[in-house]
Amino acid sequence: MSKNEARLGYFLILPTVILIAGLILYPIGYNLTLSFFEVSLNPAKGNVFIGLQHYLEILTDYEFWSSFKTSVIFTLSTVLGTTLLGLGVALLLNREFKGRTILRGMVLLPYVTPLISLVFGWKYLFDPVFGMFNYIFVDMLNFFPHHLNWIESPQFAIYAVIIFNIWHNFPFSFLMILAELQSISGTLYEAAEVDGASAWQKFVHITLPELKFVIGALVILRTIWNFYKFAEVYLLSPAVETLPVYVYEKAFANYNFGQGAAIATILFIFVLGFILYYVRRVLEW
Repeated sequence: MSKNEARLGYFLILPTVILIAGLILYPIGYNLTLSFFEVSLNPAKGNVFIGLQHYLEILTDYEFWSSFKTSVIFTLSTVLGTTLLGLGVALLLNREFKGRTILRGMVLLPYVTPLISLVFGWKYLFDPVFGMFNYIFVDMLNFFPHHLNWIESPQFAIYAVIIFNIWHNFPFSFLMILAELQSISGTLYEAAEVDGASAWQKFVHITLPELKFVIGALVILRTIWNFYKFAEVYLLSPAVETLPVYVYEKAFANYNFGQGAAIATILFIFVLGFILYYVRRVLEW
């Protein structure tokens, strides 16, 4: 390829690069700038520059650290749950049996059904009087001495949100893992059987290594998505205050847009740091 052809190629893709960079960098830059100002709701009055004051207030706020802890618990639990459940279901439905295609399609229903419909259904399941969860865990199994208000209880609402999120999102992990499972050559398992390998040994030494990068990518994606998760948490139970809910309350309930921008910036830095660490140390990319 000549230099002129190379320059022409760069020139042709330059508008697309500029557009994508603008769509990504402008919101980040605007949010960062906003975090240094006391934002005025009066169009006649300008924003007041206050430097790092918002950050100092946030980092010394107990409510912020409580929300951060809740977000970490929620993210770790849901990422682990969706990955393991997706892996288990993918291994089961990777086998040959009658009706497998129909069952695979049914597994995807929680992921493709509109969220608001799912939330209303699960609110009924968690109902303190008529809900199925109380019927199973209280009336049948006697795990608890009395019916629980799963949705509105600050103690138990986080468990309800975690269970719902795992059920709602595991089909995505299932689909990605199943696609990779079907690409593994059957000759590897045949050779292992000839050598006398057990089912567990085949899983550990063949299946898991082949799934390493798919599972690694799923963990990154689900961590990013779940740390920023707002709709599922807020619609199902406002009693669970994760960081996105905390940002919403600061920015839109209290109309403190500058502080909300500062919290969003801290959240972005934390998630970016985790991704860089995970990619280099865990995935070794």
